[in-house]
Amino acid sequence: MAALFRGCRNFYKRSHKHVELTLVSSRSMASKTPVGFIGLGNMGTPMARNLLKHGYPVIATDVFPESCKEFQDSGAQILDCPAEVADKADRIITMLPSSPNVIEVYTGPNGILKKIKKGTLLIDSSTIDPAVSKEMAIAAEKMGAVFMDAPVSGGVGAASLAKLTFMVGGVEEEFNAAQELLTCMGANVVYCGQVGSGQVNTNCVCVCVCVRVPT
Repeated sequence: MAALFRGCRNFYKRSHKHVELTLVSSRSMASKTPVGFIGLGNMGTPMARNLLKHGYPVIATDVFPESCKEFQDSGAQILDCPAEVADKADRIITMLPSSPNVIEVYTGPNGILKKIKKGTLLIDSSTIDPAVSKEMAIAAEKMGAVFMDAPVSGGVGAASLAKLTFMVGGVEEEFNAAQELLTCMGANVVYCGQVGSGQVNTNCVCVCVCVRVPT
């Protein structure tokens, strides 16, 4: 009887340990759900590659087919337009050249907001006018999504080495979710305040670096 009890106890321990490991594995896999990435330029491509290196499936698009082909060869899924990316991913990062590009990608005829799902987290790493970031946040909120601005400082080399600095503006409660992704691409992720404050702080950094004080 004692031997039978010991056997049952050991089986319970093994089974309980297996359940714990399964739960941990499930939580890890849950965090690796697909990430959308729009804008595969000189900065966007190495940033998106670093997400792949960290095990995130990436669903991407860009207006230049050659950029898409190159990134597809790295293991990403390529779709035709931002709206299709929004239909497949509930965390989306954009890295675009200018304010008009951001407006088009988010609100255009084939833009993200055409097919966005409620609860989607949108992170824009473009360096743009803070007023445009605020405008996109309002548009996203109307669709039940969350928009954060997270412009970067650091060049292509820093992007390749995941050494970028991100200045993040948006709802503070969503910062941890954004930080999870941004730390895959950068060495520093700084929360700056409400939407648009990331842009303001990045612009201040750029001005301080560019302006030389006479000696």
